[in-house]
Amino acid sequence: MRKPEVFDTELQELAAFAKVISHPARLAILKYLAETKSCISGDISDKLPLSRTTVSQHLKELRDSGLIHGEIDGLRINYCLCGSSIEEKLAKFDAFFSKVACQEITCK
Repeated sequence: MRKPEVFDTELQELAAFAKVISHPARLAILKYLAETKSCISGDISDKLPLSRTTVSQHLKELRDSGLIHGEIDGLRINYCLCGSSIEEKLAKFDAFFSKVACQEITCK
């Protein structure tokens, strides 16, 4: 049984972010966009070992999460990383794990 509403908003947001970045194809897309250091117009599937349909589905997930944005330019879409959104999500993730990581508990 799934009951995400019983958890606070912060935990729900962290879980949603973790879900988006949990797929290696999405990580590959983010890595590719970061390595190009510019917005990409055209077909990203030419650069990844995935079908156009699969890449499109992953791009949608990344767009919906705010990690990238895509602007229509004629028949093409220009995809860019959304640095401010990435920094915000990473800061929340880091804040959460800094609280977890600092615990010195020894199991016996």
